[in-house]
Amino acid sequence: MSPADLDATFIALADPTRRAILARLASGEQTVMELAAPFAMSQPAISKHLKVLEHAGLVTRGRDGQKRPVRAQTEPLKAATSWMDDYVRALEASYRRLDSLLEELQAGPTSNDPIN
Repeated sequence: MSPADLDATFIALADPTRRAILARLASGEQTVMELAAPFAMSQPAISKHLKVLEHAGLVTRGRDGQKRPVRAQTEPLKAATSWMDDYVRALEASYRRLDSLLEELQAGPTSNDPIN
């Protein structure tokens, strides 16, 4: 995933309305009108949120006769999760090394340590 793609994913996820839209789409595709129903905003406002999600690759819009169903896409979320997991692993390894060093320091000198 490119840095620009990752940025677009996090920008899209930064908004609570867009996260709520994705949560609604987790149960299956919906039309724009169905997605707009629980929100106190206009259909054009929901469409703007969908454009941000679509730009990030988090949703796609299909065509089914007169309907344009919106579907969630998982790949950008998987890529963002993988990116975060890499940092979590690196930080955990760093903390483990720090914990080990602190344990050594708290234990004091051992018989193998040179005497000053």
